[in-house]
Amino acid sequence: MNKYLKIAALVTICLAVGYLSSIVTQSSITTWYPTLEKPIFNPPNWIFAPVWTLLYILMGISAGLVWNKLNTNTELVKKGLLFFVVQLALNALWSYLFFGLSNLLLASIEILLLLLIIFETYLIFRKIDKDAGLMLIPYIIWVSFASVLTISIYTLNF
Repeated sequence: MNKYLKIAALVTICLAVGYLSSIVTQSSITTWYPTLEKPIFNPPNWIFAPVWTLLYILMGISAGLVWNKLNTNTELVKKGLLFFVVQLALNALWSYLFFGLSNLLLASIEILLLLLIIFETYLIFRKIDKDAGLMLIPYIIWVSFASVLTISIYTLNF
């Protein structure tokens, strides 16, 4: 598969995961979520879709750049892509825990695990392709913020 098709495939997969996660979110956004007490730094709901869309695109490009290095650093690329798949699954799981199950405690614990796995993915990707690593930095920043937000919402509603 050519390098651009690999990138396109991974961007599509990431966007699909984001779309599937949003399906779980949709009903709670208008029913359960508005009833929660939120911190003053809680962003407006409309900001999440464009931010996540951009992040999923960057994640897919990043993973595609790494996948394109499979022949030059096979073991490290396989390890990096394994971590990438795990963090992508954890990303989707957070939406299910928070919005699907309305379980703020599990979502708070899980997002910290997600952040650690994203950071490990970044460290591996950076060794393989500097640009791939750099593309994960906005994701790390956003999930760091989302971690504080999730834990704050849990604390305010405990």
